[in-house]
Amino acid sequence: MRDRNLIQIGAMEIRLLIDEDQSAGSLVMFEFIVPPQARVPAAHYHRDVDEVIHGLSGTMTTTLDGRKHEIAPGQTLFIPRGYVHTHENLHGETAKALITMTPGLIGRRYFEEMALAINVQGKPDIEHVKAIMRLYGLVPA
Repeated sequence: MRDRNLIQIGAMEIRLLIDEDQSAGSLVMFEFIVPPQARVPAAHYHRDVDEVIHGLSGTMTTTLDGRKHEIAPGQTLFIPRGYVHTHENLHGETAKALITMTPGLIGRRYFEEMALAINVQGKPDIEHVKAIMRLYGLVPA
């Protein structure tokens, strides 16, 4: 049986724990699973959403306003709205982090749309991907 809360975007996985519907738009919470050297979202900022990343396993590298932060298990980083950031896994072990975003404007619908745009034969249409980002308040940097 397919896990409705697991969304595959390229090699990355999003496992939704609380989506925008469950929280009435207050927050979104998910596990973010990134294999080594996987393609990750382009640098961007959120127009209206604050984000917190908390390391669960492996090490996620989060670049926030040009400064790299190694998020190991138990470490947390707050990403205020308006700050350019990206996440990547530069290490040899799969990284897993807990992400919380508030308010819950970037959730299931966004990730499902991104999966449809990214998981295609050949190269994804980058302009279409950017249009989806902008629709949900993510601004490509």
